[in-house]
Formats: sequence, C-alpha cells, structure tokens
Amino acid sequence: MAQREAVSANFLVQILNDLRRAGLVVSRRGKAGGYMLGRLPQAITLRQVVAAVDPALLECSVARHGESGPSVRYTWDQVAAMLQQALDQLTVENLAHNPGGPMFYI
Repeated sequence: MAQREAVSANFLVQILNDLRRAGLVVSRRGKAGGYMLGRLPQAITLRQVVAAVDPALLECSVARHGESGPSVRYTWDQVAAMLQQALDQLTVENLAHNPGGPMFYI
C-alpha cells in the first residue's frame, strides 16, 4: 500500500498507528495478521480520520491580533465549522463506493 500511494512504509505505519489509537482500525499480529477497520465503514467519518491523523487541520490557528483580527478569526472559525460539517457527512463507505476508485487491501 505504501508503494501504491508513494509514501514511505514508516510513514504509513505512523498513520495506521494513529488510526489504531483512535479505534478506527485494529491490528492483528502473526501469519494472518494485518490491519482491518475497527468499525463498520459507514460508522467512520472522514472527520474522525482527520482528527486521528492530523487534528491541526480541524483547528483554526488564526490569531485575533490587530484591528482586523477578530473579524478574520470569526470568518475562519466559520470556515472551520463548515469543513468539519462536510467531513462529518463523508464516510469510509462513501470512499469505498467511489466508482473507478482503487481497491486497497490492508
């Protein structure tokens, strides 16, 4: 999978560990081991995935400094809320049913 996605195996393991800690995937050791979803695909939202892997993407890091700071921050807070709502509407199941999308076996 790392090769297909052009990422290092170490980076992929870090991502899978983040997802495992969040309960989104489970890992199994041994000959028949590997990773599998920890919940049904329709029960895992993209917001949960982003929160597990890169939670800073869901936060507004704009300061309130300066004369326009509060207005800019308010606007970015609204954008962040819309992003979170959109990610809540998309699930792993939605991604899996993307016509023409690749199939991954993890």
